[in-house]
Amino acid sequence: MAQPDVTHLQKVCSQIRRDIVRMVHGCQSGHPGGSLGCTEFFVALYFDVLRHNKEFSMDGIGEDLFFLSNGHISPVWYSTLARSGYFDVKELATFRKLNTRLQGHPATHEHLPGIRVASGSLGQGLSVAIGAAQTKKLNDDNHLIYVLMGDGEQQEGQVWEAAMYAAHNKVDNLIATIDYNGQQIDGPVDKVLSLLDLKAKWKAFGWEVIESNGNDLDEVIKTLKHAKSLTGKGKPIMNLMTTEMGHGVDFMVGSHKWHGVAPNDEQLAQALGQLEETLGDY
Repeated sequence: MAQPDVTHLQKVCSQIRRDIVRMVHGCQSGHPGGSLGCTEFFVALYFDVLRHNKEFSMDGIGEDLFFLSNGHISPVWYSTLARSGYFDVKELATFRKLNTRLQGHPATHEHLPGIRVASGSLGQGLSVAIGAAQTKKLNDDNHLIYVLMGDGEQQEGQVWEAAMYAAHNKVDNLIATIDYNGQQIDGPVDKVLSLLDLKAKWKAFGWEVIESNGNDLDEVIKTLKHAKSLTGKGKPIMNLMTTEMGHGVDFMVGSHKWHGVAPNDEQLAQALGQLEETLGDY
């Protein structure tokens, strides 16, 4: 297997971060913090790890599938889809505008390529991913299912029902990732409702658990490939991915205040000054 050009992918990350802050600024609405923190994950997934077909079809037969459970970080997903060839990057300028395909939370009725389920009602994505993974097995399709959740989302009861179900039914073609940035809309996760030892919990629920630094692109790629090597062995895989909310923009880093706030004109200029334009702005 060809090794990824990490230097090029780092440039993709920089451009996607520029897209994120510009998109959220353009409509003065959206969620920049988590989007910036998960940029390396999306670039690693779509530009190297995921076996996917950019000629999009809803059935997803014969390809890996990705589901975004924490749908509020749609800016990073939309930018990644556009930059990897699903639709024209110019469409990013329509983010959260009325009657456009790039709604604040991903939806299917706009028929945006790459989106297979509406998301953003937290707690539901893992259940959807499990259903897709079992469908792959029933169809003798050896491709994998990936899903991303937030850490605050682990406060939802449905997540743990799904966790039990996946382990009990040996859904071992599923790789789940948690964006473990320690922040949610109302403050630090540990202050809102502590998750305690999340690694021990997922292991106790019967999952194979690995850990990674989600803002180290090379490590993200290696971790996802390691996760792939663990599939097919009777257990679903959980990747606890530590990230910084707002990574790449110094005044946004680590603060829940940038969970769902748009930068003003001055803040946008400051952010763009820290992010190299590498592929051309939309």
